[in-house]
Amino acid sequence: MKLKSLIAVFAVSLSSVAFAQEAPKVGPPSGNAIVGDTYGSVVGVKSESNAITVNKLSKKLKKAKKVENVAIKGTVTEVCEKKGCWLKIKTDNNSEFFVKMQDYGFFVPTALKGKNVVMDGTAEVKTISVDEQKHYATDAKKSQTEIDAITSPKEEIRFVATGIKVVN
Repeated sequence: MKLKSLIAVFAVSLSSVAFAQEAPKVGPPSGNAIVGDTYGSVVGVKSESNAITVNKLSKKLKKAKKVENVAIKGTVTEVCEKKGCWLKIKTDNNSEFFVKMQDYGFFVPTALKGKNVVMDGTAEVKTISVDEQKHYATDAKKSQTEIDAITSPKEEIRFVATGIKVVN
């Protein structure tokens, strides 16, 4: 009886190994990020027509540290090379602000870099720790010298996107 049990366990183990699939590659989704492509929730026509510039967002954030249900338009300057789980948007004064996807619920292709987008979500001014800055610098494949140069927390605009749409 023990021999039959051992043979059965061996057979199941062997079949599990034989039929195992290779783990999928982890990385940003593929795609060309062409005009009209949407990531996350649908960005409606109303959001597109009411989207404000980053400059206007900055002015709103001076009055209130958090602005919910806002649509922003801007140009993507950087996309997470590791998973496509964050991006940066160029501001009117040529600095950048950081965008994360709500609840890590969707990702964007690296082809989004350089494209104009409209995003729905929530913006706020936050203090970013040294560890978090270094984490994102590593994701962005910055040099060790650049990562080591991060030595103090900084205050910046953070946007949590529920949806992103590529526009002209």
